[in-house]
Amino acid sequence: MTIKISSCQFELQKVDHFSTFKDRILHAFNDVPLTSDYVLLPELFTMSLLTTYNNYNQFTEKDNEKLGFFLDDYLEFFNNLSQKRKQIIIAGSTIEPTNKGNYNTTYIFDGNGNVLKHRKTHIFPAESAWNTVEGDELEVFKIGPVTFGIAICYEIEIPEIAHIYSQKGADIIFCPSYTFSEYGFWRVRHCAHARSIENQLYVVHCPTIGEIQGPIQNGFGTTAIIGPADLPWTKNGVIAETTSKSSTVVTAELSLEDLRENRKNGAATTYKDRIRRKDIYTL
Repeated sequence: MTIKISSCQFELQKVDHFSTFKDRILHAFNDVPLTSDYVLLPELFTMSLLTTYNNYNQFTEKDNEKLGFFLDDYLEFFNNLSQKRKQIIIAGSTIEPTNKGNYNTTYIFDGNGNVLKHRKTHIFPAESAWNTVEGDELEVFKIGPVTFGIAICYEIEIPEIAHIYSQKGADIIFCPSYTFSEYGFWRVRHCAHARSIENQLYVVHCPTIGEIQGPIQNGFGTTAIIGPADLPWTKNGVIAETTSKSSTVVTAELSLEDLRENRKNGAATTYKDRIRRKDIYTL
C-alpha cells in the first residue's frame, strides 16, 4: 500500500482578521494535491492570530494564551476544509483553554466530520509562561489507511514517546514544531531522524517559520519527510524536503510494504532488536 502525505511549512505573518488567516491557509492548500491522504501543518502556526489585536505590540508571553479565543473558529474552519477536500488534516497545534490551564493541542480532522486530538505531554520550558499544562495520554490514531502518532516538537526529543507509538502499531509519526532558534530546529530535526531509525517508521516534520515584529517568537526550520536511512530510501533518510524560507508544501508517496519489509530484513533491524533484548534493559 502506498499513501501520499503533504507537509505545509507555514510562515508567520501579521493578519487583521481570522478571515485573513483562513485565506492564507487556503492559499497554502492550493499547493496540496487533492490526492494527498494526509496533510500536516506546524505547531502553533495560529500565533499569527495574536496580531489581530490592536494592542498586540504591548503583549507579553502570557498573552499567548489568547489564542484560545480563536479555537471555535479554528475547529469549524478545518473541519469544513477536511470534509470539502476529503482529506485527513493534522492541523498543527493551537492553544486549548480548560479550567486546568492551557493545553498545546493538535487536532485531527478525519474528512468525515470527526475531530480527535492529542495534548502535548512534555512542555518545552519556554512554554511555561503561557499557563500551559501537560497532557497525559500517548495514544495512536487509526484514521485512514495507516496508524500514526503525534509528537509535538519537544515530544520528538523524548525517545520513549516514539517507542510507545511504534509498539502500539504506528507506521508514521507526525511532528509539528515551532522552534525559536536554529539550535532548536536542529535538535528536533536530528531527533526526528533518530526516532525514525530507532523504530523503523516514517517521521513527518513540519515547522512554523518566519518573523513578526513584536512579542511573537521567531520560527526556524524547513519541512522534511524522513525514513529510516536504509534501502530502498535515500542514503541520508530524507525522502522529501524544502530549502525554502517561506510558506511552502512538500509531498511524498510512502510505501507501507517497504517499511514492514525493512523491519524484517533491513540492514539495521532496530525495531525488532529493541524488543528482542529488552530483558537486559530492565537490569
